[in-house]
Amino acid sequence: MNGKVLLGIVIATIVAIWAFTFQVDQRQKAIKVQFGEIKDATLKPGLHFKIPIVHKIRFNDGRILTLDVPPTEFPTSEKKYVKVDFYAKWRIEDVEKYFIATGGQELRANQRLELILVDGLKNEFGKRTIQEVVSGERSEIMDVIQVQSNQDAKNFGIKVVDVRVSKIDLPDDVSESVFNRMRAERDRVAKDFRARGKEQAEVIQATADKQRTIILANAYNEAEQIRGDGDAQSAKIYADAYQRNEEFYRFTRSLKAYINTFSGSNDFLIMQPDSEFFRYFKKSEQN
Repeated sequence: MNGKVLLGIVIATIVAIWAFTFQVDQRQKAIKVQFGEIKDATLKPGLHFKIPIVHKIRFNDGRILTLDVPPTEFPTSEKKYVKVDFYAKWRIEDVEKYFIATGGQELRANQRLELILVDGLKNEFGKRTIQEVVSGERSEIMDVIQVQSNQDAKNFGIKVVDVRVSKIDLPDDVSESVFNRMRAERDRVAKDFRARGKEQAEVIQATADKQRTIILANAYNEAEQIRGDGDAQSAKIYADAYQRNEEFYRFTRSLKAYINTFSGSNDFLIMQPDSEFFRYFKKSEQN
C-alpha cells in the first residue's frame, strides 16, 4: 500500500467521522431532528451518531439566560403609574417542548416570557398602593411572579430561575408625597425605638442603683463587723498585757502619751508639777 492510498484512507475516515458523528457540549441542549420531526430529545453531553442529510442537529444554550425587559409602566391600585425596570433569569428545562413552542429560537422564547412577566406584574402592581410597592412588598411581588411565570413557562419548556426589579421610578406628582409618607413612617419607627430604649435604660439604671445600695450596705455591715472584731481583739490584747505586768503596761502607755503630747516643737502643757502625768519622770529622778 503506497502513501497516497494510505492518505486517502485517513482522509476518508476523518470525513466519515465528521459526517456521521457530532458532539454535545455540557453547556448545550441538543435535539436530533429527522425530516422536521423530533427524533431524539434526550441527547447527553458527549459524542453521538447521526446520518448525514437525514438527521439535523439543533443546538441551544443550556446555561442560565437573562431576559432584560425595557422600562414598563404599571398602574397601582391608586390608578397612578410607576415605571419599572426588571429582569428575569431562565433556562431550558424541557428541550423538546422548547423546540416545539419556539422553534429553538431564543428571541421568540424571550418574547413569550416577557409577555407572561408583564401581565403578572401588571396584576400584582394593580393590587397594591405606591407605598406598598416601593417600601414593603417588592420581594413578595417577585416571589409571586416567579411562581406564576413558571406555571405558564413550563408549557414551552422553560424554567424561570429568578425575577428581580432593578428600579422603580415614581411620577413627579407623587414622588414628594411618597417620600414624606415614608419619612413619617421612619420617624414613627425611630420614636418607638427611642421610647423602648429609654424604658429599658430606666429599668437598667434602677436595677443598678438597687444593686449598688445593696452592695454598699453589705460592705458597710462587713466593715463594721471587721472593725468590731479588731477592737475586741485589741481590747483583749491590752487586757492580757495589763494582767501580765500592770506596771509595765502603765509605763508603755505613759511613754506613748509623752510621745503624742510632745510631738511638735511648740507643744507645751500647763499643769501642777506633782501631776500624775509626770509620774514616771519623778521615778526616773528618784532613781
